[in-house]
Amino acid sequence: MVEFSDRENDEIEEEENDEMYEHHRIEVDTGQEPMRIDKFVRNRIANLSRNRVQNASKADCLLVNDQPVKSNYKVRPNDIISIVLPSPKRKFTMVPEQMDLDIVYEDDEVMVINKPAGLVVHPGTGNWSGTLAHGIAYHLQDLIEKEDLDPLRPGIVHRIDKYTSGLLVVGKTAHAISHLSNQFFHKSVDRIYEAIAWGSFEDAEGTIDKNIARNPRDRKVFQAFDENDVGKDAVTHYSVLEDLGYVSYIQCRLETGRTHQIRVHMKYLNNPLFADKDYGGDKIVKGTVFTKYRQFVENCFKICDRQALHAKTLAFTHPTTNERLSFKQDLPADMQNLLEKWRNYAKQLKR
Repeated sequence: MVEFSDRENDEIEEEENDEMYEHHRIEVDTGQEPMRIDKFVRNRIANLSRNRVQNASKADCLLVNDQPVKSNYKVRPNDIISIVLPSPKRKFTMVPEQMDLDIVYEDDEVMVINKPAGLVVHPGTGNWSGTLAHGIAYHLQDLIEKEDLDPLRPGIVHRIDKYTSGLLVVGKTAHAISHLSNQFFHKSVDRIYEAIAWGSFEDAEGTIDKNIARNPRDRKVFQAFDENDVGKDAVTHYSVLEDLGYVSYIQCRLETGRTHQIRVHMKYLNNPLFADKDYGGDKIVKGTVFTKYRQFVENCFKICDRQALHAKTLAFTHPTTNERLSFKQDLPADMQNLLEKWRNYAKQLKR
C-alpha cells in the first residue's frame, strides 16, 4: 500500500485546477553566449530531462519568438523562449485496476473515453483507488514504462469533475501527450458541454468572462470575481437551447478550462446547474411555493442526483496525422429523463 504525506495531498489538490500541463517563459539575457536550447532550458528549469525537452520540440511545444524550433537550436541574446510541458511524474505509484472503460475511439496515439458521472478522473484526497486513471493505467500498462508515462495519471491531459459525465481524450505516447498539452494551452481544443440550469436567461446567448479562484471561506469550491487581478482568467460562451420556464437546457463552449468553470459561471449568473450540491443547485431556486411543485422537483432530484452537466463534444488535432477529429456523446439517461420531465411540466404550464 502506498502512503501519501499531507504535503503531497495538498500538492495534488492544487494541481487539479487546470489542464495537466505547465508553461515556462524565459527571456534570454543580453550577454548570453550561443548554447543549444535543450541545454539552456534544462539549466533554467529544475529537474527537466533532455528527453522531455526533445519531446516538446517534436510536438512543436518549444518556441523561440513564437516560432517552433528544434532541440539543437542555438539560443541568442534577447530570445523569448516558450515551452509547454506535460506535468512531471509524481514521486509515488499506484496499482492499475481492471475497469470497463467506455472507449469511444482508440488508435496507437490517442484514445477518447466517455466518462460516467460519479467516477473520479485521477487520485487525490479521499480517492486513492477506483479512479479513471487506475483503469487507464491497466489498459495502458504495457506503454507506461516504454513511453515514460506518468503512472499516477497516464496520458491524462485534462479532467472532468467527478459528477460530470462525458468525453475525455488521453494520450498514449509521450509525443501525443506533449502535442495534446500544447493544444489545450493554445485553446485549440473544442469542448462543448450541455447542461440543465435553474431559471430563464436574460439573453439567449452570451459570454461570461470572469476570473475564477478558490472561495476564501471554503477552499473546496470556487468563486467568480469581477476583479481582473484575482484568480485565473475564465471564459465561457453559452446559448439557451430550450427555455422550460423554471429551468433552461443550455449549451456551453469552454474557451478556458478552469476547475468547476461552467458550474461557477452559472452560479455567478444566478442560474446554478440543476442538482449541483456545491453551488446551490440542489435546492428549489426558481418556481412556486406549492406543495405539488415541491414534490415534482424532489422527484427530479431523484432522477438526476448530480450536477446536470455533460461534456458532449470534443474536437482536437491528431498528434501524428494532423487530422481534425471530432466526437459527440449523447446525454446520459439521467439527464435525458430529467430533461423530458421538465419538458412535460413546461407544456402543462402553457395550458
